[in-house]
Amino acid sequence: MYNQKLPKGFVTPEKVVCQAEALSSTLRKHFRHFSRKFKREGIDCFRLYDWDAPDIRMVVDWYAGRIVVAEYERLQTGPEYLSQMASVAAGALNVSPDKVYIRRRHTNTARGPRYTKIDSSGKRFEVRELTLRFWVNLSDYLDTGLYSDHRNTRVIIGKLSQGKDFLNLFAYTGTFTCAAAAGGAKSTVTVDRSRTYLDWAKDNLVLNGLWGKQHTLVQSDAITYLHNAYSRGERFTLAFVDPPSFFKDDSARVSFDINLDHPELIRNVLKLMQPGSDLFFSTNHQRFTPRFDDIPAKQIIKLTPKTIPEDYRNRNTHNCWHIKV
Repeated sequence: MYNQKLPKGFVTPEKVVCQAEALSSTLRKHFRHFSRKFKREGIDCFRLYDWDAPDIRMVVDWYAGRIVVAEYERLQTGPEYLSQMASVAAGALNVSPDKVYIRRRHTNTARGPRYTKIDSSGKRFEVRELTLRFWVNLSDYLDTGLYSDHRNTRVIIGKLSQGKDFLNLFAYTGTFTCAAAAGGAKSTVTVDRSRTYLDWAKDNLVLNGLWGKQHTLVQSDAITYLHNAYSRGERFTLAFVDPPSFFKDDSARVSFDINLDHPELIRNVLKLMQPGSDLFFSTNHQRFTPRFDDIPAKQIIKLTPKTIPEDYRNRNTHNCWHIKV
């Protein structure tokens, strides 16, 4: 008999077998559909399992022949559960064990930084997204360097960027900078606190043959950058802003809470935007409550349904708004 102290809903060995069969079947079905469709479109990085069943709290992502299997942490699964399900996913997709990467994610985003470093192998490889290519790293960080849930958003930015001065705030690895540059942006400014990610952003631009003097990389926290850029008279006609849900750096006396601080952040970005320009604001915080009443904009349009790709069945993976200035 099982220990009476086990959490309610504990996944017993019998349940693991049933869940493994369900996961394997879903993965094979989705791979048959998406691999054919996306190959024609030039996409080799996409989601195969997106917490499709309530009792299998996982995601499985395909990266050009490799897979990342991530479980949302809970007490109901034992220490071997994630490895067992990753092995099932590898078998269903005919992927060798050395090309399987496992992650355990927490749902409370206040518990830690957004991009956690977990190894230092430095192994990167190239993936395709339509006309763009990006470097990803599946071993060193909790996140891989590419958020495929914003694939459609990058297309939107690319189509609007011709002749624009583009600001990418909280830029991570600069994938939106690449989209804007490929779309014909006159200039780009890419801002992130991490030198590692700014170097990665430059590598992505170089990979796509886009690097040049029109692109500026700025290592800074967002608030400091916005203040200094306004003082210098910098102005933009297109921007993408995707802040972390929570952030705190006691040494720098900098903190951010998406629900409390997003109105002020947006207002400060808008100070840098030319009349008639476009600002895109996004967040992946699952309990985000927008407070846009005092935002000085001509129009604010919720774009979320258009920005989430079809391979993401969780339609709440992020929220995105188009703010017209």
